Amino acid sequence: MHTVSGLVISVALFVIFFAGSLSFFRDDIIAWERDKSVAHGQQMNIDYDALLDTLEARYGELYGRGINIRQSHQERNVMISLDPSRDSLASDRQLTRVFTYLDTETYAEETYFSSYTLGEFLYRLHFFAQIPYPYGYFLSGFVAFFFLFAIITGVVVHWQKIVSNFYVFRPWAKLKTVWTDAHTALGLIGLPFQFVFAVSGAVLIIGTSVMLAPASSLIYDNDSGRMYRELMDQPEPADFLQSKLNNPVSLNPLIQKAKAFWGDANLSRVLIENYGDENMRVILEGRPKTNQSFAGLGRVVFDGKGNQSTATKSSSLNYKVGADQTIRRLHFGDFGGYGLRVVYFAFGIISCFVILSGVLIWVEARDKKSNAVWKRKSNQWIGHIFMAISLTMYPITAMTFSMVKLFRDDSIATPHVWIYKVYFISWLLLSALFAIKQDNFFTTRYTLLMGSILGFLVPIVNGLVSGNWLWRTFNEPQLQIFVVDAFWLLTPLITLMIVLKMKKPSKNPARKWTT
Repeated sequence: MHTVSGLVISVALFVIFFAGSLSFFRDDIIAWERDKSVAHGQQMNIDYDALLDTLEARYGELYGRGINIRQSHQERNVMISLDPSRDSLASDRQLTRVFTYLDTETYAEETYFSSYTLGEFLYRLHFFAQIPYPYGYFLSGFVAFFFLFAIITGVVVHWQKIVSNFYVFRPWAKLKTVWTDAHTALGLIGLPFQFVFAVSGAVLIIGTSVMLAPASSLIYDNDSGRMYRELMDQPEPADFLQSKLNNPVSLNPLIQKAKAFWGDANLSRVLIENYGDENMRVILEGRPKTNQSFAGLGRVVFDGKGNQSTATKSSSLNYKVGADQTIRRLHFGDFGGYGLRVVYFAFGIISCFVILSGVLIWVEARDKKSNAVWKRKSNQWIGHIFMAISLTMYPITAMTFSMVKLFRDDSIATPHVWIYKVYFISWLLLSALFAIKQDNFFTTRYTLLMGSILGFLVPIVNGLVSGNWLWRTFNEPQLQIFVVDAFWLLTPLITLMIVLKMKKPSKNPARKWTT
């Protein structure tokens, strides 16, 4: 069962881990692509009174609207949603729902698709969001579930010799033995990491995409708003009184009061209910700094006149919110700075190698003279196709980084389509070429070589196009941009060293097809 479950999900799982490993640097990639580096914890620093004036000038009077301003990522853009006004005399303009992304420095606005980046693409690729909803989510969720099954069965299969085999490595033995030793050792090293990711991935995808829809129908009578309020520990919405305030409270002083009360938290969400009404309510939420607390959610509530009604510290959590935050923290690795993200990335790449070696073990184990020729050829084809699809992700990803800097046009309304074409078409063509070659050594050597060359070009292209050379971003500092360029300097160096150390294996006489 371990072999079967592993083979069924192998390609999908490799894509998840490869794209997911890069996604640990999602925010840095977005900052690098936009040339907008943000210091940690500074993304929600904004003049909120000026922001409300800007929104009113662009979308009409805000009276009666619900306004939601939040920021879940380390970038300059904040997400803003305006609910239709509850005023019975509201104009058509005020009754229009608005969702926009706004730059906290320039106040320029973008839609989700116009602001689409390579960082967002890689992040969404790791749970197959490019496949039409809900099929991509279902696929990634069930792959995570079967990966958990493969981990458990793998431990059961190797249990008796799991410790002794960990210390065994025979590089001069036959190829199947080398792959087996590497698979066992690295699989054991990455076992805790892989288990955490299998569990958290299955919970986040299956739990949110598969289970919540029937729960909303069966338990909450299709009232999804009430369901999410209970799950996320949100207060009940305030009633609208249809009575205007003379002077709605200024937001900036309220935010300073909330920050002073929390002490160790960063503002993460601003929610305004019934703007300008006598029953206006301002709800401010904050998350603790990662060096202070692993998880937490603080909330301070004010009325429309600035009077504080309730307040909770950032460490106050109920079980549901605490469980959700714990799963997300463990999955995204956003609680320990760059050091932890590098460790997560390394374990993600180790997991990719474990997947590769598992498939190659399967291929080698079935390459026997006792098997029919067509079976042996079919198994070899499976291995060639898998290796081609998996390993070509490296050079294609490196190439796409340079392409978005060189040729992306900001006037394009749908940059996600452009990125899809560049990445997926190139990936398909290169995979087909290496699969046709039918040589796993050739595929490994030249995908790593191509990835190394294209990777070295990324910081050079960025310097030529934007002027953000490594030494400049390091000194200014623009840490997010520097991290991406440094990544594409060190990673290709490592893979190039691997290429130079590779030696072509001797011919396996068992592969001389005879009838």
